[in-house]
Amino acid sequence: MKVGWIGTGIMGNAMCGHLLDEEYDMLVFNRTKEKTDNLVKQGAEWRDSPAEIAREADIIFTIVGYPKDVEEVYLGENGIIANARQGSIIIDMTTSDPELAEQIYARAKEKGIQALDAPVTGGDIGAKEAKLVIMVGGDKDAYEKVHPLFGCMGRTVQLMGKAGTGQHTKLANQISIGASLLGTVESILYAKRMGIDPELMLKTISGGSAGSWQMNNMGPRIIKSDFEPGFFIKHFIKDLRLALKESEKKQLDLPILKKTIEKYEEAMKQDMGELGTQAIYKLLDR
Repeated sequence: MKVGWIGTGIMGNAMCGHLLDEEYDMLVFNRTKEKTDNLVKQGAEWRDSPAEIAREADIIFTIVGYPKDVEEVYLGENGIIANARQGSIIIDMTTSDPELAEQIYARAKEKGIQALDAPVTGGDIGAKEAKLVIMVGGDKDAYEKVHPLFGCMGRTVQLMGKAGTGQHTKLANQISIGASLLGTVESILYAKRMGIDPELMLKTISGGSAGSWQMNNMGPRIIKSDFEPGFFIKHFIKDLRLALKESEKKQLDLPILKKTIEKYEEAMKQDMGELGTQAIYKLLDR
């Protein structure tokens, strides 16, 4: 069985690496070829395009940037669906548009290809430690076929329902992260202004009902002024906007989501898009 991997950024590189550790026969592609060098050294084979990978691989994973990238990689003239073999399984792990996931599923099915949407959460730490949460939409039989591969990358893997439900679950996750992270930032700012050691404050309250993944992982980074990306602000805004679009389709008013988007868009205007989501601290620390 040959496995194709398209997209080897902060998350994808580590995730693909775990499959290589399990000695899967891997083909890789990334727009910046140098970002696959470590994987090729580990045993992966480089291919010059997604189309080449699609023609050879039995299972194809993608994790790219934006919905427009997903659309190009899957639905373009030289994309995956146009070139993949009947019986192959394609899995998009990008956080993307649920409606696009449904379109990919339908187009793939017409060609005898099975498609899953399987976005992840856990950030760079979860990717490196193979502790991601993987939320999957699509058919149960396709999910069961690739479940062992998901197990190499994550500790929680769940089939959520039909195509698109993986994406909807991830967007719900992003809504919660936004609120939790902003709360962590404000608690650190409050502690500092009140003359309390913020590190001691986090250590104390994280064991109680205020504790969260964001507090435990992003809180210490903030205190150390470590704003390097585990997940880019520019990509987080993309996710939040997708969530807002989907909520508005259902006439659902989510005021905390709207406020979170407002603050992160302010950060983008101050050229913070390439920083990690925790860098929102810099915006609020005025």
